Amino acid sequence: MFDRRLVQNFDWMLIVITVLLAVSGLITLYSAAHAGLDITQAFFFKQLTWYGVGVLVMTASFLVSYKRFDQYAYSAYTICIFLLTAVLLAGKLVAGSKRWLVFGPISLQPSELAKVAVILVLARYYSRTASIKGMRLRDLVIPMVLIAVPFFLIVKQPDLGTAMMILLIAATMTVFIKIEKRAMIAIISSGTVAIPIIWLLLKGYQKQRILTFLEPDRDPLGAGYHIIQSKIAIGSGMISGKGFLKGTQNALSFLPEHQTDFIFSVLAEDWGFIGSAAVLLIFLLLIVWGLNVAHGCRDPFGALLAIGITALIGWEVFINIGMVMGLMPVVGIPLPFISYGGSAILSMMLCMGILMNISMRKYLIEK
Repeated sequence: MFDRRLVQNFDWMLIVITVLLAVSGLITLYSAAHAGLDITQAFFFKQLTWYGVGVLVMTASFLVSYKRFDQYAYSAYTICIFLLTAVLLAGKLVAGSKRWLVFGPISLQPSELAKVAVILVLARYYSRTASIKGMRLRDLVIPMVLIAVPFFLIVKQPDLGTAMMILLIAATMTVFIKIEKRAMIAIISSGTVAIPIIWLLLKGYQKQRILTFLEPDRDPLGAGYHIIQSKIAIGSGMISGKGFLKGTQNALSFLPEHQTDFIFSVLAEDWGFIGSAAVLLIFLLLIVWGLNVAHGCRDPFGALLAIGITALIGWEVFINIGMVMGLMPVVGIPLPFISYGGSAILSMMLCMGILMNISMRKYLIEK
């Protein structure tokens, strides 16, 4: 029987935020497609389709109680591991990377779904094992294994940006549930010692990106081109922007990857500081609202789920904006809801549906 309290407690704010970000993304992508290339114009119509599918995914994810996700967390995680393994064996090779599985006309990027799967499985594990005294190092062995498997499978593609995102999400959730001081010191020390080893394991283009971040002008027509053109586009927007469809960096195709990783540069050139600040404020509202949902949830699994989803969105926004402004290395992290990408849109809409699910069912926990 339908419970009317679900309607009474429905989180309309999350719907409004989702619509505002989706519309902002579609408008910006339309501007990016206005460069006149047939392939970029196709991105816009494909994104519309993905948003249509995303609405169905979001609806399905809040109709059933989020506690069901607790039961199927490990199943979802296992499926994602299988898909990540399949990518390495039979994935589509693009620009030297295997990140997509092709099913007829549909391309799926399992690493995007793996982020959500890691959040689900960590929320399930921590909700059952966390204690007031804090997690000991031996209590973190299982979470480390759960994180390490998708991390190394994604690094192997290679996609270091998404792999690092999984680590950041996991670290945020782990800090939230509290760990012992000795365990924290051991983890930080191990991470510090591992930095030189990680540098040696990085591929040549990954090292080049870090060096270019430190000194973009060292190769202005090569590795530094993306960052330089992105900063020019953002700066040329000034206060109010050049106007919709009037950005020259985008229209003349000076800005690489303008529909994906660097789409914020298109937005900034068209709408300037005012438009950019407005979009960032919407993201800030979403992050604060997500934390509020977590704070108001008395169920440990629900609270951890909300924290993980908020961390995913927050870190992606922070890294992408820092990347396009030249404040961070270029790592290929999309801007949530704005950048083109079917798998990214589906994962974001799934996350918003789960957040709504947690928010609208708080009364069931408080009874």
